[in-house]
Amino acid sequence: MAARLGGVIDERHKAQYRELRAADLVNRCTARPMPFGYTVNPYRGCSTGCVYCYARYTHDFLGHNDPHEFERTIYVKRVDGATLRRSLERARRSGMLVAVGTATDPYQAGEGGFEVTRSLLEAVRTLPGIRLSITTKGTLVTRDLDLLRAIAERSELSVNFSVTTTDTELARLLEPRAPRPDLRLAAMQRLAEAGVATRLFMMPVLPYLTDDAASIGALLRAARAAGAREAECNLLFLREGVREFFFRFLGERFPALVARYRALYCSSAYVPPAFARTVEARFARLAGANGLAGRRRADRPDEQDPPARQLTLAW
Repeated sequence: MAARLGGVIDERHKAQYRELRAADLVNRCTARPMPFGYTVNPYRGCSTGCVYCYARYTHDFLGHNDPHEFERTIYVKRVDGATLRRSLERARRSGMLVAVGTATDPYQAGEGGFEVTRSLLEAVRTLPGIRLSITTKGTLVTRDLDLLRAIAERSELSVNFSVTTTDTELARLLEPRAPRPDLRLAAMQRLAEAGVATRLFMMPVLPYLTDDAASIGALLRAARAAGAREAECNLLFLREGVREFFFRFLGERFPALVARYRALYCSSAYVPPAFARTVEARFARLAGANGLAGRRRADRPDEQDPPARQLTLAW
């Protein structure tokens, strides 16, 4: 990949942006069954700086072994329009879901200047019949409301807003450069009122920080008021590398929780199944009570063998 890495093209928001001449922007998922068939991550690295982000390790492949580099050195993917269109056409023919923002936020701060995500949506608009989902913490998504509305009219589209808590102070610690939770919910409401399907992604649910009934209930009520149709949750996942980074954060901000987290994650990147079931049942119960269809991320069907679909005849 070294030959594709370009020079510095901008510096803003405490981050350095570099060009990455990508082979493609739309990538097929083949490693294991996933709830989507293709992924799109317009950027490598993310300025949002979420302390729990599972994708920090991906910067190791570019020679950035300091986990902080994930939010300080961000690569802007460039791909020619013909390649992008061919990839999107292939995804449309497959009938599989194209998931935008599976590792990094497509509406992070740099998108305001680079518009990689907007260019993707402009291409999608010309290809009716695509199945697309977008996951973001960014309020900049409202900039593209014209494109989203046009896509939703002729394709399957959902915009998933990642919100972990309604507590602004806690959110600032967990997601230091993300828009405030209330601003994300306001963006959700704008899209919902425009007819774009929206979901709440409470991912991750953080043990002993956001997993109690009061925290979950407050977020679900706010999402329902903002027009969300569904809600999904997933418990915190701590893979090697991210685990150490997150534990340093806990030691600095919530030292009383360190021992409890070590006990939870003593033998795996996941919480014990019994713990997960308790939280997931709480989430499902509260989602139903607030008029939302609630489920775990693991309950989403995989896209390895998508159902047969009637293809559009529109050009």
